[in-house]
Amino acid sequence: MIFAPTIAPWRTLAALMLEAAIGYPEALHQILPHPITRAGRAIHALEQRWNHPDQPAARRRLLGIAVLLLVAGGAALIGFLIDQGGRDNIWAALATLVLATTGLAQRSLYTHVAAVRAALQAGNLPAARLATGRIVGRDTATLDINGVATAALESLAESFCDGIIAPAFWFFLLGLGGLFAYKAINTADSMIGHREPRWRDFGWAAARTDDFANLIPARLSGALLALAAGGGWRVMLRDARLHDSPNAGWPEAAMAGGLKIRLGGPVTYDGAPHPRPWFGDGATPDTADLTRGLRVYLVACGLFWILLAAGGCAWRH
Repeated sequence: MIFAPTIAPWRTLAALMLEAAIGYPEALHQILPHPITRAGRAIHALEQRWNHPDQPAARRRLLGIAVLLLVAGGAALIGFLIDQGGRDNIWAALATLVLATTGLAQRSLYTHVAAVRAALQAGNLPAARLATGRIVGRDTATLDINGVATAALESLAESFCDGIIAPAFWFFLLGLGGLFAYKAINTADSMIGHREPRWRDFGWAAARTDDFANLIPARLSGALLALAAGGGWRVMLRDARLHDSPNAGWPEAAMAGGLKIRLGGPVTYDGAPHPRPWFGDGATPDTADLTRGLRVYLVACGLFWILLAAGGCAWRH
């Protein structure tokens, strides 16, 4: 561990609080694109250059490993070097906190999901579909109110893990290098870690590494959501393993159980049907359930803050 355990919880909490306060301002984004977009561009460029279908599967797998090592390894090295510069300089240490906020998404996740709710509350289903399309990969053009609410809640639950808990977890353990590496891995998984023939071998390393990186955070995310909702443990433990992903099912099933609704079910991607299991036993969610889900999310974020503060206080003694 790069940082003493007495420092790590407070540093992680400070980064989370700062990100919740300022997020990544849109005006700044217009001038300086979010750092994750740079990792995405590098992954895209390397995939276009190296991932040729006429190559043997073993070679494509090795090249996929090389992409992950280059992008995630480079991100880790940059983060580590910045951290080293901030060890004895208060201003540099504050700068690392600001940089850490770029890997966290408490504020932006709430903003994007709240935009879906606002459109539904206004009775503007086309706008709700458009807002949902900004946070999910599935087709949204034909979704009804329940389909929009389902997609938004699933994104809220899953992104609670990979947008907040997981990057904070790796920041806590390994500092800025761990956070940057995680975000690069997660970005690679979202871009090339698919099962379709084009990416199955090339994206194998990205998918498996992302599975490992989210192993503990996903279960912690599910537990926090269940605690925040005052229930959902039974559904989470029963249904989490139904998901194709070894990790995504934990927060999604916890959200479904905590709200006493049903998430999951078949969807379409690029016009192609994609069967999925159901999570939970209730009805499909509506606008009121989306509002309740946002409240659960806020409470879960607060519980995570309390957990970090408690850890910092415990390590003082």
